[in-house]
Amino acid sequence: MEAQRESTDRPALETLPSDEVRQIMWRFAERFDLHMLVQSSRTVARGPVARLVAEGGRNSHEWTPQKAGLLRAFDESGITAAFLNPEHGGFIEGPKNLALALIAFELAWVDAGAATCSLAGNLGLAPIHERGTPEQREHYMHLAAPMQPGEDRRQIRAAFALTEPLPFVGVETGMLGGKVRVAEWSEGREPVLQVDKRGRFITNMGFANVVTAAVESDDPRLKGTCMVILEESDEGTWDRGVPTKKMVHQLSSTRDPSFNLRVPASRIIGGYTVKDGVILPNYSHSDIIEAVFRRTRVTVGLMTSAKLLSAVEPVILYQRRRFRGGQGGPGTPRYEMGLQQKEDVLHRLVDVWATGEASASLGFEAARVFDDLDPLERRKDELLARQGLAGRAAFKAMAQAQKRGLDLVALLDRPAGERDERRLQELDEDPLVKFALLDSVANVLCPACKLWNTGHGANMMREAVSLMGGYGVTEDCPGFLGQKWMDAQLEATYEGPEAVQRLQLSLTMTNELFLAQFDQWIQELRGTASFRPGSGACTLATAMQLWRWTIRHIQTATDASGAKLYHKTRQGVTFPLADALCWLLAARQFILDVRELETRGPDNPAVADGLAGTVAFLTNLCHVQCARAAGEVARICAEIVHGYRQHPAWTNESCSACFGAEDLDSLEGMIPGIAGSARAVADVVEIGEPHPPKAGPCVCFTGLEGFARLRAKLDGCLTGSRLAKDRAATALTGVMTREALDYPV
Repeated sequence: MEAQRESTDRPALETLPSDEVRQIMWRFAERFDLHMLVQSSRTVARGPVARLVAEGGRNSHEWTPQKAGLLRAFDESGITAAFLNPEHGGFIEGPKNLALALIAFELAWVDAGAATCSLAGNLGLAPIHERGTPEQREHYMHLAAPMQPGEDRRQIRAAFALTEPLPFVGVETGMLGGKVRVAEWSEGREPVLQVDKRGRFITNMGFANVVTAAVESDDPRLKGTCMVILEESDEGTWDRGVPTKKMVHQLSSTRDPSFNLRVPASRIIGGYTVKDGVILPNYSHSDIIEAVFRRTRVTVGLMTSAKLLSAVEPVILYQRRRFRGGQGGPGTPRYEMGLQQKEDVLHRLVDVWATGEASASLGFEAARVFDDLDPLERRKDELLARQGLAGRAAFKAMAQAQKRGLDLVALLDRPAGERDERRLQELDEDPLVKFALLDSVANVLCPACKLWNTGHGANMMREAVSLMGGYGVTEDCPGFLGQKWMDAQLEATYEGPEAVQRLQLSLTMTNELFLAQFDQWIQELRGTASFRPGSGACTLATAMQLWRWTIRHIQTATDASGAKLYHKTRQGVTFPLADALCWLLAARQFILDVRELETRGPDNPAVADGLAGTVAFLTNLCHVQCARAAGEVARICAEIVHGYRQHPAWTNESCSACFGAEDLDSLEGMIPGIAGSARAVADVVEIGEPHPPKAGPCVCFTGLEGFARLRAKLDGCLTGSRLAKDRAATALTGVMTREALDYPV
């Protein structure tokens, strides 16, 4: 009775989270320009895009006039210009990672192919934006801006052609499938290059008139690799190739192009120098793609997040209406609640919703981090250039900055009265230290977001589709959930498949500066748990401790044969630990976002009404997600810590640790009860009987006592997590929804 009274006293979730709630959680409540961008992107997504999907636009691999109409919609809504700086025809000042993430999220809420069509244009321009010469940026960015009334020029549409040679698509980023030679080089004149490039799965090739292509030198007069800008009007062959017969993302144009073109050397992205008669590109292709992909991977991760959150309302509507038209009229539980009378479907939807929230939190945090990092990176480059530091000297300077960053973290860990405040201020104002701190986090968040959001997100989209019953795999499924599930499979491979993200994480997650900040996050979560005990923060902090213990252990541990455990070739160790870290990062950021809503929500009149119920529900989702993350981390860490040790066998050496029954009986007189207690916890060989029927004596935990204590503690920290899931499931039965989705089906 007391438990029932407690549940009814809790604030209830009244409606699905509003735009104002999301603006606070994802930290753009004060950005009116982003509010307008979200609304215009949503208008395109739930208007032209949704109509095109509903009318069967995904049934064709060709780039049709109807699909081409999306480009005009992107131009007219401001989506195209959002990537550009104001001086080039854009309207957003400063970094644009969060802005582009919001566009991708809104478009993918309806169709990921439309989102990809938009993003691929930005990706094609990104090498020029990130590493182009000032002249290249000025020329091509200005031409990419939508046409204004009275203008008489060609608007460029870009595509990005990286590796993907035929026929071995996606083998490795070092196989470029493109060659460049010096075709002409007259005295005193600019060299002319001959570019031969073949590609596969190149997005936007149905309409692109500019391509940024990665090529490798096939001429001793040109060194290494680079990226070059190709134009449709260049001399030679511009073959768009045949459409790729995709099962997914049909609203984006994908083809297998072939180029054989003559271009001036000024098209080398980032420029070049000439030394001893050899052209030296200022940036290799890997330099450029590193700068590009570490940002654009985040938006792809958020495309899957949008799918999961977009599935919530259609599933609720389906569950409630499942039995209407059968037995039971209006007003009966069967008619009003349908499948929501059953706990299973509610719990499964809670899992889908919690995953969507956590993945969105992780993705938007990564986007914000890159917005903060971009100006710091420019400042860092300026400082190093001013000091004449490049190459190895610049690397040494940043290594020193990392050490100072560790000093700063250590100072912040001390009590306020014990800090050297002067040193603290000095380090806190050092731009190289600021960059090193944030860069170490960004290098983890980017692959983590891409890996977890698209990988685990695709699995949870299958769960969402299954909750729609047979309806989930039909073309007219509300919310296009079946198509979104299929689309998610492709997003998991975009810009590097899951193995690429795991490899990058295995290198960046052991950075000392990242781990120092990770330790701070554990303490911050402990503090959160003290005033928000139902959030799962304590559970998550313990799971993070367990992961941290495991990392420390395996960096020095060896397997049963003496081979080192933590090594780039031991992907059975490094990759699962990368997966475990992703679970932790996503759950942590979800908690931080809910805490932000709880703190700032009361000041927003549009949110204050119903805020308590929304915060209570999201807090329960946090607890659910933290429990799931803790379970995954505990399983992975236990398998690695114990799994590479040799299990003891029934040998003379191992049997020496066993108790003999006669020995126990002789001790019973001196220590009453020892015979019974020993049999409960240890291996005992009974008189005249063989060893117990198992592989060998029980494993001892010598040297692993700390891990065993943390693992046991973590199990106890799960207390209450299923009650939180029950509360969240109950909330689903009462939340108000619309009578129909706001886009056609």
